[in-house]
Amino acid sequence: MAETEFPYLSAETTEDIEIPRNPLEQVIGQDEAVKYCKIAALQRRHVLMVGPPGTGKSMLAQATAYCLPKPEHEISVLHNPENPEHPIIEILSKEQILREKKLAKQLEGRLVDAREVPSFVAERLGYRCRRCGKLSRPQDGACPSCGMDKYANESSPFGDLLFPHMPTGQKTRVHTTRSTEDGHEEIIVYEGAGEKIRVMDQVSLEKLDLQKRKAPRKTIIPLNRKNFVVATGASETELLGDVRHDPYGGHAQIGTPPYTRVVAGAMHDAHEGVLFIDEISSLHNIQRFLLTAMQEKKYPIVGRNPQSSGASVRVDDVPCDFVLMAASNINDIPYILPPLRSRIIGNGYELLLQTTMPDTAANRQRLAQFVAQEIKKDGKIPPATLAAVEAVIAEARRRAKKVDGAEDALTLRLRELSGVVRLSGDLAVTEHAPLIDEGMIARSIIRSKNIEEQLSERYGSVWNANKSEIISTEPHRDQKEIR
Repeated sequence: MAETEFPYLSAETTEDIEIPRNPLEQVIGQDEAVKYCKIAALQRRHVLMVGPPGTGKSMLAQATAYCLPKPEHEISVLHNPENPEHPIIEILSKEQILREKKLAKQLEGRLVDAREVPSFVAERLGYRCRRCGKLSRPQDGACPSCGMDKYANESSPFGDLLFPHMPTGQKTRVHTTRSTEDGHEEIIVYEGAGEKIRVMDQVSLEKLDLQKRKAPRKTIIPLNRKNFVVATGASETELLGDVRHDPYGGHAQIGTPPYTRVVAGAMHDAHEGVLFIDEISSLHNIQRFLLTAMQEKKYPIVGRNPQSSGASVRVDDVPCDFVLMAASNINDIPYILPPLRSRIIGNGYELLLQTTMPDTAANRQRLAQFVAQEIKKDGKIPPATLAAVEAVIAEARRRAKKVDGAEDALTLRLRELSGVVRLSGDLAVTEHAPLIDEGMIARSIIRSKNIEEQLSERYGSVWNANKSEIISTEPHRDQKEIR
């Protein structure tokens, strides 16, 4: 009977309670919100979540990002030789990037042992002694076998001053030729590469030369990146990107090229992922820039400081195809721009989060799972006994009635409950206890009261506490008379 009504009782501690791998399944009591967040991830829709603090808005946003596929594109800024102040955007797919990496690896040439190259090449690169023919490291100025200076024949009286980091006369690259099967001659280049020698034929050299002629680039949004970007409280430049200042004004000889000074904003970093903005009303007028980005799925990066040398630099059509996950408290709804809300409703959902859930066996099991999750996430506190879990559930029942006036319910203002669990865990650690017990939970509930509750208990009310503060700071009557 007990195990049927409370499945978690089959475990001995919270360490034995199973935790789902999917973060959306770890969200407690917000079944409707979870349902629509799954749809938002599948269909790439925007979501506005409204509810009191601690009801799981940020957790829902992170879990939605988990359900999205990994990014498939890398975005780079290229130097524009015709107009350096207007760099060019390059978008490469995952397949193109892999192809470029494969080509770059081919252009590195093949690595061979010093025994496999002509003797004069090994001698000039410092791998072979001219006198005894023994092989050694090119860093060794003298042959370990016969003691001869390996570079003596090509030494300069000033070599040790000009090249203090390498033995005098050492070559880092040797050019030679060889005959091909059709009777032609091709250039071969040998380079020192640690213990090995790199060999590049004429075809590789031509491809390498072609590769070097490509426009210089700077990757601003790499392929391997997180698909969850937090932009809570971001400034205009943090959200939209910027172009760094160059004291030399981008001068061709002494300045920094404009394309290297381009910095992506949070909305660009969130391309193909989730852009999470908690308390979205705190962005004030910056909200209007989100409208264009959400509509066009691209937004230019420009220099935003009129006094900066980057003010004249502009990069157009920078992709920012993100899923907006915005959160707001109920009393801040009037401060969200109506056009932004319209854009979300037109291509997404507005979700009002629950503050309580019915006090059923299934929901008590979920709350036990929540306790186990919080202990695991913290990573610094021990597991809890089942009696401690029951104490947390009882506190959730009490708070649902006290805060939301709900009978036979459990609170979903879980951040405060998480604080109780962590505080009890800290008590267990300091007392060297192997488990969190119900007594520690009880003490943590008392200690976790907010300051208003503490003032009411001590002074009877917050008003009385304020009054005592005023009285204690007023000058004494005798002091007033003296003055």
